[in-house]
Amino acid sequence: MTLARSRDPGDRERLLTGIIELCEAGQSAGAPTDPDIQRLLDSIFMTLVVEAERDIRQRLSERLADAPWAPSALINILALDEIEIARPIIARSQVLQDHDLIRLMVQATLEHQIEVARRPRLSASVVEAILARDEHAVLTALASNDTAELSPDSLRRLVGRAKDIVALRSPLARHPLLSSELAEQLYLWVGSALRDALTSRFHLDPETIALALDQTLRAAHRGDGPAQDGGIESDEDRAEMERSLVEKLDAAGQLRPGYLLRVLREGRLTLFVTALARLGRFESPQIRRAIDSNRPELLALACSAVGIDRSVFPTILEHVRQLNGGRPGGGDEGARRAGSAFGPFTPDIAGMAFRQAVGAV
Repeated sequence: MTLARSRDPGDRERLLTGIIELCEAGQSAGAPTDPDIQRLLDSIFMTLVVEAERDIRQRLSERLADAPWAPSALINILALDEIEIARPIIARSQVLQDHDLIRLMVQATLEHQIEVARRPRLSASVVEAILARDEHAVLTALASNDTAELSPDSLRRLVGRAKDIVALRSPLARHPLLSSELAEQLYLWVGSALRDALTSRFHLDPETIALALDQTLRAAHRGDGPAQDGGIESDEDRAEMERSLVEKLDAAGQLRPGYLLRVLREGRLTLFVTALARLGRFESPQIRRAIDSNRPELLALACSAVGIDRSVFPTILEHVRQLNGGRPGGGDEGARRAGSAFGPFTPDIAGMAFRQAVGAV
């Protein structure tokens, strides 16, 4: 009671330490915690910690990081504290649940998010939240976390981002879950040292990879492809082959805005959708919603985001309407509105505007 009445920081810390030791002793003895006692402990800890100085909170964080009995509310508060205080809690506390970690991804700083991505044995749901945020440093931390629950699709998405995020390449090249198929894709983007490592690990043949890429590029430039291949059994097969073609063109640096007009002239609307989505880092369903709408300005924003010139867009719109049953609608008035998408702003701004606008369609 004397310690509780004192305002001295040292007395407050001694009181906290004494309560922790009592809880640890009860945990070691296997005594069940009465709900009323647990609520009382929660209240005591919260009151003391809110008023505690930084050094006390940091020592408390280290002490409680491995305590399974620690109050959930207190652990979540410490996890949102300064990063030096939050780090042991985020890294080790069993009290933090998946929904707590996902909330940190939304509410906390970039440093906190990186610590979440480094946490051992991350679940698939937290991995998905990290991928959705698409922060370069956080993705790199995730790629370096060999214990995270990465599905084949999650790993594929990380490898796909490695084209633009150099820091991802090294940890992915060494990741134990990397498949030979993804290794071939990653091979195109890494330097000589990592290429040697991938070749040795997966027994890759650089000449075979180069030959396959060269054949794909030649076929793309000739206009050959899935739409003309009689051996394709279904629309799903065709879509998969088109995705593969676009990925290889992109990996080789051959996927450019001019390619979009070429495939439209060849009557290959689905390939146009796939290529535009890849160029703008959009989702194909977003592009499909835009061209099926009555708002051609949505398609214009997507084209502006990938560097299509204002003067070229009317030709693209005409081809898309011819191949898509007159959609996107809006007539001449819609085409006029679409011109505003090529305003005095950067492609990044156009891309952000497209994602926001198409989400409401």
